[in-house]
Amino acid sequence: MAATTSLRQQQTLSSPVTVKGIGYWSGLTVQIHLKPAAENTGVLFVRPDLPGCPSIKAHVSNRVQASLRTVLDNRRIRVEMIEHLMAALSGLRIDNCEVWLDRDELPGLDGSANPYVEAIQQVGVVKQTALREKLVVTHPMRVGNSERWIEARPTLNKLMFEYELHFVQCLAIGRQNLKLEMTPETFVTELAPARTFILQADALKLREQGLCEHVQYSDLLVFGEQGVVDNELRFDNECVRHKMLDLAGDLALAPFDLIGHFIAHRSGHDLHTQMLHRLLQEGRFVESSRAA
Repeated sequence: MAATTSLRQQQTLSSPVTVKGIGYWSGLTVQIHLKPAAENTGVLFVRPDLPGCPSIKAHVSNRVQASLRTVLDNRRIRVEMIEHLMAALSGLRIDNCEVWLDRDELPGLDGSANPYVEAIQQVGVVKQTALREKLVVTHPMRVGNSERWIEARPTLNKLMFEYELHFVQCLAIGRQNLKLEMTPETFVTELAPARTFILQADALKLREQGLCEHVQYSDLLVFGEQGVVDNELRFDNECVRHKMLDLAGDLALAPFDLIGHFIAHRSGHDLHTQMLHRLLQEGRFVESSRAA
């Protein structure tokens, strides 16, 4: 009976809300509509502008390799830069949502999850009847190597994140550490405002390749040798907070509430995906049909 009460009710948006911006990579204006969805829908990306109105579910099985971002592709529809929106939906415990968009890439906005959080808070959240199932870490598991890795450990009915960032390429970033229990409250205050970051040298290389030409210093954190260029930090350790934000968004590609302690050391999108695949194989599911 204890397992029954530990499962929470699924949630969705109380009404639709629209977010508009420009894609970092494409430079194109994109408008997305976040819409309420039925129980057990999960997060579904929909392209009504394409023939047949194709869709793709936000699930780790649909994730494909891409540099510096999380991308879904099922050969009918491709959606890029989803990690900040996924983090916001997961952080606020929005389980069911249709995301209607008119481009392949979600907007970069200010480089954080804050604009999505504010949009969701504007319309509010409603509970649904169905229960949200859990995926529990039952034993320690690790993926990666000695340089970059992520480990999952059992914990007691909560989700803990810990991230160790060691950015040797830039002394202004250096070593940063953060440990946090993930709740809607901690997500909103501690992670959602943290913006993506890049070294100025890497940003210039992207420009030379014809990418991100429209992105300004105010649109994200660009680090030069002396620190942030033409911008100000929201947190002293904003970089590690954003890495944890990305971790939350990537792990949200498992359509369950995760229960465990995830410790990441210089990890990125690929390692987060590897961990999810392993967890889906070795973790324990707590399902509503057999919770009693």
